[in-house]
Amino acid sequence: MFRLLPVQIILMATSTINMLVSSYFASNFVGTEAMGAVGLYGPLNTFFCAVSQLFVGGSAILCGEYLGKNDQEKLHGTYSLDLIISTLAGILFTVIVLLLAVFDLTGFLTSDAAVRPLLNQYMIGQSIGIIPLILSNQYASFLFVENKGRITQLAVAVYIAVNLVLNYLFVGVMNLQAFGLALASSVGMWVFLTVEAWVFVSGRSQLRFTLKKPAPGEIRSLIRIGLPGALVNGYQTFRGLAVNALLTAYVGTVAISAFATANNLMSLFWAVPAGMQAVSRMLFSVSLGEEDRHSLAEVMRVNIRRYTPVMCVISALIIICAQPLTHIFYKDPSDPVYMMTVWGLRILPLCPVLGIICMAYTSYAQAAGKQRFVHILTIFDGVISVSAATAILIPFIGMNSIYIANVINGIVSILIIIIYATKMNGHFPRNMDELMVIPDSFGACEDEYTEISVRNIDEAVSISLHVQEFCLSKGIDRRRSYYGGLAAEEMVVNVIDHGFTKDKKDHSVDVRVVCKDDEVILRIKDDCVPFNPEERNHLTEGVDEASNIGIRMIYSIAKNIKYQNLFGLNVLTIRI
Repeated sequence: MFRLLPVQIILMATSTINMLVSSYFASNFVGTEAMGAVGLYGPLNTFFCAVSQLFVGGSAILCGEYLGKNDQEKLHGTYSLDLIISTLAGILFTVIVLLLAVFDLTGFLTSDAAVRPLLNQYMIGQSIGIIPLILSNQYASFLFVENKGRITQLAVAVYIAVNLVLNYLFVGVMNLQAFGLALASSVGMWVFLTVEAWVFVSGRSQLRFTLKKPAPGEIRSLIRIGLPGALVNGYQTFRGLAVNALLTAYVGTVAISAFATANNLMSLFWAVPAGMQAVSRMLFSVSLGEEDRHSLAEVMRVNIRRYTPVMCVISALIIICAQPLTHIFYKDPSDPVYMMTVWGLRILPLCPVLGIICMAYTSYAQAAGKQRFVHILTIFDGVISVSAATAILIPFIGMNSIYIANVINGIVSILIIIIYATKMNGHFPRNMDELMVIPDSFGACEDEYTEISVRNIDEAVSISLHVQEFCLSKGIDRRRSYYGGLAAEEMVVNVIDHGFTKDKKDHSVDVRVVCKDDEVILRIKDDCVPFNPEERNHLTEGVDEASNIGIRMIYSIAKNIKYQNLFGLNVLTIRI
């Protein structure tokens, strides 16, 4: 999880970096009114991200399941369907935003005569980048499946450079004001998309685009699975509109500028839990596809025990640096917008710490088909908690009400998760399985499997006896118990001989033995170079009988063997 995390954090930070660059040039080169235009457009941008998240969430979970089941046809079909629907959605939203801006139909966003023209200019420029915004998120998810996250890192680096140069050119030199702010980010998004998509267009990817007509059920599944997660952003669109209206009524347009600045800066740090969610969502779906009960719970444990402390440190640093961070955008401490922004950076950092658990649980519930609960959680998380708390507090404490309301939202969301688990179990959850409400019938119970990690040839030699003894203790007959031990030792030794020696890195082979329903299942994972034993088995057919005799022997005694390379891991599943 930590190896996959950096790429996802960078990906999630991409659009935020765009907003921060725009915020910097807006506040320093155009004025506070331009910053207000950026903030007013925020709910629309959130909505487009919600639609993108709908497709990303649905396709990522379906692809994870098909990877777990090694169903290549459905994997390619989901990839193609996702790209087609995403492109059509991008075209539709581009037309709508252009019409709103060109014909000055933006009165539902603001009636401020000084800000509205800037908002219309900004929306025209942003409309050019809606299609790449939606598609780039899809391609990033598929690059994750391809284990080519470095392409995303390259795309981000290029994007940041292009965005900075174009903002300086369009805003600082050509004085295109709000239109220049948006145009720079839109052109940058097209460059970002081009770098990502090249891997797939050039034919260097495992995923293949097909125009084969998808099954109607596949479209429904993609939308049904992705909808609950997307609704978080969808609800936040309405929440953003409501909050903007409250801030305008009680504090003024300057409050929107302050909140937009603090929120955009915090979005950069929200990329950390968002990246954690992206990694967790894919691994949740793979664990569900493999019916791996232990790994399913372990992903959640990492979120709580490892990810949360990391986020606590990051949040503490933001709070300490609240004033220096604010000074990047606003230079005058006596300006009301300055202290409004400072307080945002002192209170909002508490939210990501609380949000990690909620985001991980939402991803798990989404992948596990607990859609009703996800809907309830996202309604509270997206709209009710923040909007209601802001409306109640703003007459008394003004601007800080929106910041405190976001913290209250995180606490309420965690309470909802605990209440749900308590209701479903009939008592307060006592372990991770009960907190996640994993059905008793799912996967192998603790007494039905054993796990062994092998790091050298000496440990590999003893694995055969270990597997045999475990199989016999679970009532498996002697012949299949012997075959299970033989297969485990042969494949592990093969990995050590051919994989451990390819580089100077430390490697391990993880063996999971499951005895359930009178069946022996071996799952062997290693982090060495890709190696498909099935290809080696076919290559040696008809040649020297002694060549690769171990692999050929295992294929002759096994009921079924499946291989896949998953997130840079070789995963071999043998049924005996």
